[in-house]
Amino acid sequence: MDIQVRAGDDMGRAIRSVRTARGLTQVEAAEMAAIEPSYLSKIEQGRTVSLLEHELRILRRLGATVTVTFETDG
Repeated sequence: MDIQVRAGDDMGRAIRSVRTARGLTQVEAAEMAAIEPSYLSKIEQGRTVSLLEHELRILRRLGATVTVTFETDG
């Protein structure tokens, strides 16, 4: 699975895609990440502003493209 990340909400969509592809609920994934399910929900919906958003903005303005590649099982 290859997902281009240009903003924080892209990362949220990537997290949701990987989570659902692995058949995990938000509760299960949140437990694995040691965060609250409600926070994971906000991340997946792109409703949090984080350091990542600022880092991505800097990279974009410098002309970089960030691509996140996830290993697939099998």
